[in-house]
Amino acid sequence: MKSEAKKEKATGLRLHNLRPRPGARHRVQRLGCGESSGHGKTSGKGHKGQKARSGGSLRLGFEGGQMPLIRRLPKRGFNNAAFHKRYAIVNLSELADFKSGSIVNEESLRAANLVRGNFYGIKILGDGELKHGLTIQAEKVSTAAREKIEKAGGTIAAPEAKAPRNGATEASAEKPKRAARSPASRKVKPKKTKVGKK
Repeated sequence: MKSEAKKEKATGLRLHNLRPRPGARHRVQRLGCGESSGHGKTSGKGHKGQKARSGGSLRLGFEGGQMPLIRRLPKRGFNNAAFHKRYAIVNLSELADFKSGSIVNEESLRAANLVRGNFYGIKILGDGELKHGLTIQAEKVSTAAREKIEKAGGTIAAPEAKAPRNGATEASAEKPKRAARSPASRKVKPKKTKVGKK
């Protein structure tokens, strides 16, 4: 082992001499090979029962059929994760490849592979320097980024309104309100009279 270690130090790590550190790997424990080993007969599984069978494992949190702890504990509080707005982060150093005077918006950033996936909007951060003016269209811009953009001769504009994801227009999305019916137009049902038994 010492000679191999010396060779590794001399030649350095290569694909042909990669090996685990000494003591990191152990031999597989042999089961069912005699009582004297301490792991014979039942091979550490005990006598009978579900856990002694092959494939007889229980899922996490299972308590034999009784109501598990995770369902016994009360649910309290509120989690806002479902309504959380995720912003794609873009730094000024990543905008250096855009030509001077070009418009930087979601479409151009996706085309340049600077943002990907689903998000609510884009946030520009001030890491790096901007040497030429750009027209930035983003939902959020940090204070440091705003100063650097304006110093380089750029402008910050509000992004264009996004169309609804289902393709429907806002006018068609709104349901027309029903006209209120006048009391005179309503049909009055005749009252039922109870007939007494003779």
